[in-house]
Amino acid sequence: MNKVKKNPKKLFIRTTILLSLIILFSYSMSAEAVLIEAESFQDTGGWVNDQQFMDQMGSPFLLAHGLGEPVKDAKTTVQLPSKGKYRVWVRTRDWVAQWKAPGAPGKFQVMIDGKAVKTIFGIEGVKWHWQDGGVVEIRQDTVELRLHDLTGFEGRCDAILLSADIDNIPQDDAPATWRRELLGISETPELAGEYDLVVVGAGIAGMTTAISASELGLNVALIHNRPVLGGNSSSEARVGLVGNLCFKPYPNVGLLTKEISWSYGGTERKYRFSTPEEAQAYQLKKLKEAKVDVFLNYHVNAAKTNTMGQITEVSAQNIINSKRLTFKGRWFADCTGDGTVGFLAGADFDMSPVRMGSTNLWSITDTGKSSPFSRCPWAIDLTEKPFPGRRGKWECPNWRFRDFGAWYWESGFEHDPFKEGEHIRDTNFRAMYGAWDCVKNIDKDYENYKIASAAYISGLRESRRLLGDVILTVQDMKSSKAYPDGCVPASWNLDVHIPNPWFTDRVADKEGFTLDPFIADAPMGENTRYSPRPYWIPYRCLYSRNIPNLFMAGRDISVTKYALGAVRVQPTTGMMGEIVGMAASICKSTIQHLVEFMKII
Repeated sequence: MNKVKKNPKKLFIRTTILLSLIILFSYSMSAEAVLIEAESFQDTGGWVNDQQFMDQMGSPFLLAHGLGEPVKDAKTTVQLPSKGKYRVWVRTRDWVAQWKAPGAPGKFQVMIDGKAVKTIFGIEGVKWHWQDGGVVEIRQDTVELRLHDLTGFEGRCDAILLSADIDNIPQDDAPATWRRELLGISETPELAGEYDLVVVGAGIAGMTTAISASELGLNVALIHNRPVLGGNSSSEARVGLVGNLCFKPYPNVGLLTKEISWSYGGTERKYRFSTPEEAQAYQLKKLKEAKVDVFLNYHVNAAKTNTMGQITEVSAQNIINSKRLTFKGRWFADCTGDGTVGFLAGADFDMSPVRMGSTNLWSITDTGKSSPFSRCPWAIDLTEKPFPGRRGKWECPNWRFRDFGAWYWESGFEHDPFKEGEHIRDTNFRAMYGAWDCVKNIDKDYENYKIASAAYISGLRESRRLLGDVILTVQDMKSSKAYPDGCVPASWNLDVHIPNPWFTDRVADKEGFTLDPFIADAPMGENTRYSPRPYWIPYRCLYSRNIPNLFMAGRDISVTKYALGAVRVQPTTGMMGEIVGMAASICKSTIQHLVEFMKII
């Protein structure tokens, strides 16, 4: 068979023309459309930046978390390529549509130079999509955009697209490459630096890891995907530390955790601070004194490994301006709680099909005057249901389940914490608003009260567990199996949460709480105990068995589902971080000694 001989010169010309057309098409698309990420607004007003689900839906978004009262407008100024007609697209969703619930609580408007676009947004679509706002005439090339919340009930906006090509329909999935092109962001992340240790996640475990390692001579970066430190103990989630630390024969393990943490007072006043705000101010100061490079608002979403399986770098995206940075390192510590770095790098991990759920803590306050609350027909209907805090319908047989908004308002037991994270959080919202609607408008109770606060950042208890050379089990703890490398003391009960049978209809075989239970139980009794205490967790649970340079500290360490119940609390995870920081310093000094030894021989 004769092969057709290709002319290299013609092939080069054709390729050049094709590439030029692609570049020209890309430029014309960019010139005709302006993408404005909602989280990048110059003034977010009363809207909050929600980045929890950006790996699933493509981006952070702004959330109108007003607890039933419309929030202050978010606003920004936009430079357009020219005056003229633009089609307005808004990426949003009706967040209760997945339940086929009546009404659309997340309504909002888009204002252009003070004039509202006629379309009401957030009223359609189960999934995130571009809602068509119609065509507007813009008479100047600099305009002010505003997001105007109409309800205060969790409206959400990912982005606004102003398209001069009024017939062009953007892709609903809004891929990252498309976003970066329109935003003018390079495909290649900027190098943030090269470090001995890169710590990802600045909860208690991440901070103690970073400080411990840095004080022992390592060059450390600490990356965190929120504007505040602390993770579950932050001012956003407000889970204070409860539990013990500083046990013999290693009483110094826990001193750093104690120094930077807060708790609720009373028996837990062993911790230094009584509010998360006090603790956060000190944590920043402590990290600065330890010379840790802190990168807030950066979400790690990529990792590279070499031929030996070692992580060489991780990349992170800024949750406000989408800027991307790369961090190179010799060692890495996954303190994300979700095993994010390990997952991205291909680490062995386990995740149970049924897990402990997530909580969004909420509280109420007496305003001293009548405080009405809007009806919520789209929330969970609790008219005939008992629930903690409801007087008359619920006579609490156990002091642990008597309040609104406490730890046991928890959902997501059978839902994937990553693929369905927004669903889990929104279930907590529907339960909270349904309960408050019920007591205010059905029971006519709590006349002067209102919802004082509610966390929109979910407090997760269980997801991925990265596997190390030892996988700690309940049998190990109950049989007091002593590992020679035991180094972190665990003293909490085997505290594993399940759906609370008092608040489900499983027994009665009815519909209701069964599909999405939102009140948890933490069973107590002989099965949750082990002795003697503390139990010393082996060091081999604190590093990956197949990624040679990956440590972990937090609830993503190498344990079984049920052993996690005893080791997941923040005092224990903080002590894990202290040990990991020490271990990383030993790694560095060992290499230095080997280098010196090789020079001698």
